[in-house]
Amino acid sequence: MNRDIACIGAGYIGGPTMAVIAMKNPDRKIMVVDINQERIDAWNSDALPIYEPGLEEVVKACRGKNLFFSTDIAGAIKACDTIFVGVNTPTKTFGEGAGYASNLQYWEAAARTISQEANGDKIVIEKSTLPVRTADAMAAVLHTHPEHTFTVLSNPEFLAEGSAIKDLLEPDRVLIGGPQTARGAAAVEALAEVYAAWVPREKIVTTNVWSSELSKLAANAMLAQRISSVNALSALCEATGADIEEVAKVLGMDQRIGAKFLKAGPGFGGSCFRKDVLNLVYLCRSYGLEAAADYWEGVIRLNEEQQRRIVARTVKALFNTLAGKRIALFGFAFKANTGDTRETPALTVANLLAEEHAQIVVTDPKALPNAKRDLAHLTGVTLEPDPYQAAVDADAILLMTEWSCYRDLDWARLHALMRKPALIFDTRNLLDHAALRGLGFNVLAVGRE
Repeated sequence: MNRDIACIGAGYIGGPTMAVIAMKNPDRKIMVVDINQERIDAWNSDALPIYEPGLEEVVKACRGKNLFFSTDIAGAIKACDTIFVGVNTPTKTFGEGAGYASNLQYWEAAARTISQEANGDKIVIEKSTLPVRTADAMAAVLHTHPEHTFTVLSNPEFLAEGSAIKDLLEPDRVLIGGPQTARGAAAVEALAEVYAAWVPREKIVTTNVWSSELSKLAANAMLAQRISSVNALSALCEATGADIEEVAKVLGMDQRIGAKFLKAGPGFGGSCFRKDVLNLVYLCRSYGLEAAADYWEGVIRLNEEQQRRIVARTVKALFNTLAGKRIALFGFAFKANTGDTRETPALTVANLLAEEHAQIVVTDPKALPNAKRDLAHLTGVTLEPDPYQAAVDADAILLMTEWSCYRDLDWARLHALMRKPALIFDTRNLLDHAALRGLGFNVLAVGRE
């Protein structure tokens, strides 16, 4: 078996993961391939297609040495005995399971291409987040080949956008699921060797394939549940006069609970949480587990309610009408330190503001190109890279993304630029609210006064 590695899919999974593998395995050739020529061109340029702190440095250190980006999928399959599949698996919008199940058409197309182009035995690694027992389906597609043998492993990613490079370099764990056979064990060990170049062996966890697939869905569902739980508590805090920051601090000091993911805000976003929870709902219903399905679906409903509450509170604070009023969204990415806007709470809020006939202006340090695409269906939306220009004549600023640069803005200057009374709704509880009130702002926060 050769040591070279291919990855089909040059997106948020394939690009960063393969770049770090290349950096830590300089003796291996890493080929990242994709059918999207524009995306590949971006990976080969100085303007990478995604933003992640530290990613540019890693790519530039390896690109052209042992890390290569191209559209030659067939060539990569032939050249490498280890093939990652990191294609998109969005939620279905049509047919059986629409709105819940994963759309596996791109994944199946990748599997069929591997089977068609293979020139020998291959280890095929699921890197995309997939439903439980998808490996069986992938194996069924691959095993139609009359000559070669394919061993399918599950190696889900546990990256948080905004800290993906750090998560790759210092992972909590690397999970590898494989068939419980001699061939499967050998394939698992071969993949473990790739990660062992920098990850301690005790952090490389091996399971059967289906445990690995479910563990990924379960991890994201549990994290999403914590966010919805703390946001549900934030609504109660607003109604009773409790402070969610104080409540969360007390909860986080309990070692059984822990402090992470107890930050109230506008709700979760990104490519994984909503998709994976909906997938879990679909799986539960498929197996007749209605109570479990209803539970996980409630996590989604609470998340959606949080965004409706933000707009409803804004309407109330601006004298029960937003018609013709200028509302500035500070931040459009679903979280700080990424340009990703998939499932961002800011889009839902923008749509709800548009229903109120508000004039919307959006500013974000990294996400405006994606915001332009996401907001194309709305009329009268302005994209403004300069937050001060975004604030001119605004009736309200809704701080939607926790970019640290927003802490350092001249808020007195922003107040002077806005219409009065000027409202700031800090949906991330990022700012000094007492100082803002001292400047003359009306201030709204999540779960606190």
